[in-house]
Amino acid sequence: MLKAVPDSPATASDPRDAELEVLRERVRRLEKINEALIDRVERSSDMDGSYSMFEKAIALETMVRDRTAELEAALEKLADTNVRLTAAHEDADAARARLRDAVESLSDGFAIFDASDRLIMFNRAFLKIWPEFEGGVDETTTFTDLAERLARSGRTVGSQLAPERWVRERVARHREASGAHVQLLTDGRWLQINELRTSEGGTVGIYTDITSVKAEDARQRARELASRNLALQASLDTLSEGACLFDNERRLIAWNEPLVRMLGITNNLHEALGTHERLNDWCIKQRGLDQAHAIEWRSGKGPRISTDCMLDGRNFVIRSVALSGGGMAYAFDDVTDRIRFQRSLTEQAETLERRVEERTAELSEVNRQLVEAKNDAEQANRSKTSFIAAASHDLLQPLNAARLFVSALAERRLAATNRGLVRQSAVALDSVEELLEALLEISRLDAGAIQPEVQPLALDRILSALRIEFAPLARKDGLRFEIPETGIWVKSDVRLLRRILQNFVSNAIRYTDSGSVKVTAGVDGDVVSISVSDTGAGIAPEKQEEIFEEFRRLRKTQKTPGKGLGLAIVRRAGVMLGHDISLESQVDEGSTFTIRVPRADPVALREECGMATGRTASAAGGTVTVVDNDLQVQQGMRVLLENWGLEVVTGSHPDDPQVVNSVKDGTALLIADYHLDDGLTGDRAIARLRKCTDAPLPAIVITADRTDEVKQSLAAQELPVLTKPVKPAQLRAFLRKLDLTG
Repeated sequence: MLKAVPDSPATASDPRDAELEVLRERVRRLEKINEALIDRVERSSDMDGSYSMFEKAIALETMVRDRTAELEAALEKLADTNVRLTAAHEDADAARARLRDAVESLSDGFAIFDASDRLIMFNRAFLKIWPEFEGGVDETTTFTDLAERLARSGRTVGSQLAPERWVRERVARHREASGAHVQLLTDGRWLQINELRTSEGGTVGIYTDITSVKAEDARQRARELASRNLALQASLDTLSEGACLFDNERRLIAWNEPLVRMLGITNNLHEALGTHERLNDWCIKQRGLDQAHAIEWRSGKGPRISTDCMLDGRNFVIRSVALSGGGMAYAFDDVTDRIRFQRSLTEQAETLERRVEERTAELSEVNRQLVEAKNDAEQANRSKTSFIAAASHDLLQPLNAARLFVSALAERRLAATNRGLVRQSAVALDSVEELLEALLEISRLDAGAIQPEVQPLALDRILSALRIEFAPLARKDGLRFEIPETGIWVKSDVRLLRRILQNFVSNAIRYTDSGSVKVTAGVDGDVVSISVSDTGAGIAPEKQEEIFEEFRRLRKTQKTPGKGLGLAIVRRAGVMLGHDISLESQVDEGSTFTIRVPRADPVALREECGMATGRTASAAGGTVTVVDNDLQVQQGMRVLLENWGLEVVTGSHPDDPQVVNSVKDGTALLIADYHLDDGLTGDRAIARLRKCTDAPLPAIVITADRTDEVKQSLAAQELPVLTKPVKPAQLRAFLRKLDLTG
């Protein structure tokens, strides 16, 4: 039966009761005032006569009438308040009745404690759970009183073990009121207690019997444990090793079939292995285990121990592990076959070792021969490089002289027939020069004489040079030639990359009859793809690999000038730089050659000396001094320069008197061949002759040596360089900078 502990008068807090009390107090005060006024009228004596008393009576009557009206209004308000208070009490009683019915309908125990922790309401289920509280609860009972009563009764397991500690913890948890917790009762029941704080500072407690839930959890854990045991047994049975486990009382609790087979147990397993002692006896008496290798029992948790022993003539490794619960686990591993295999491997290893020693001796001899062959190859390579340098000079010297003579003839007045012969000779010399330069470049690439200098460079510098170089040729052939401004930086060797792109553009213009040649560049991550596309005849798929071989040209392009060496140079340069080169082409639609170059971050550009002379030209005369050890070159230079209106002094050595005198007289320009006699080089010859005069001496070096070392050395000295065979247009352009010719 639901019970509510009644409130004491001191705890009444209904605001309407307070208002009623105020009205009653006001009525009492008005009645007192009225009585005082009447008494004053009756007892007063007017010394001034009856008229004065009449006036006072009228004033008092007015005051009495006003107070009476106020009293009547207060009484009406008091009556209304009484009506509303009665209705409120009826609503409160109805609400309490509904609350009692709702709480009583709960199957769980229910209890409410006020802000002072006193029990103010509970239901029958609460007393059913805690029968100790029956008849012993009133309006002064607190939660601490209930906890102490439970502790004395020993209803919970915790209160039986440590009553005082249980009371402290239970009261602290109740005051915290942070949710649910579980208590185990001595009769085996489990109780879940859920406590929450109310808005007025009190506590609501709901008590639920969860014994059936706990029982189901226990059954579920038992099923899980059984499943784990089955899984453990299945795992043990799949092991190739024999295994068994003993509990802390040395009794067998698990084993597998391989152990039974290894130990030769046919029946009555527990008789043989039921305890640790029986296992040890069986191994010694039935399987011949040496007493020195007895299966020991170790107490406490310790490291894994392995024991090598013999059982029935077979090699076993017995491993034992002390379990944390006080038991032991043993594993029996038959290693007989493994040991035999290892012995076999040892014998094979010894045999192989002997063979390796024999082969090592043979390889040592072969390595010695390879080292000698490598040294011979390196020596041959160095000789080849030296030969290439010498051949470049020796081959280009007469070609240079021939070009100078032909250029000089071309500038003279000749008959039309002779002029045609001179023009044909110039074309033939150009063809020989291109072929010779290509062959020498391929030789230098193959010999490793060219070493790339990979560094960040602005791609637009190369593309701008290609635009200047090939735009007139494309315009002459009626082709649309497009090269963009990219703003891209790449990481490569500027000379080799320019050579590759020159070959791409040159071939595209050469083999395109109409349409366009277009250069594009795009960035894909860290790679820049530079492509040259044309609208030419295209290349059949089966021929696309052949065109990168030396002297390979398609039949349909045999009439087009060229030697078939450009793409061979491209492939070698691409391999040297590590740049991927590809070709996409369709017959009658055109071709696209692409090279993929690593992208680089922009860097500040150094100012280049270009064709700097190191000194300004002398104002004295128009004399040019030429130092070259080849008489034909001297004569060719003389004829060419004299045709341009210059005075020419030639010599084979910088110490020749005519050369020294020309420098002292203030020659306008000194032209020196790089390779002179007796190992003397052109830069040293220029330095020697500059000591002969205090006047500025502009100078230029002409060389057939195109190696990077020579170029870097001359660039460091700010000496301009022209490579053989000298192109007269380049030489004349340099002379124009010095105002020596028009």
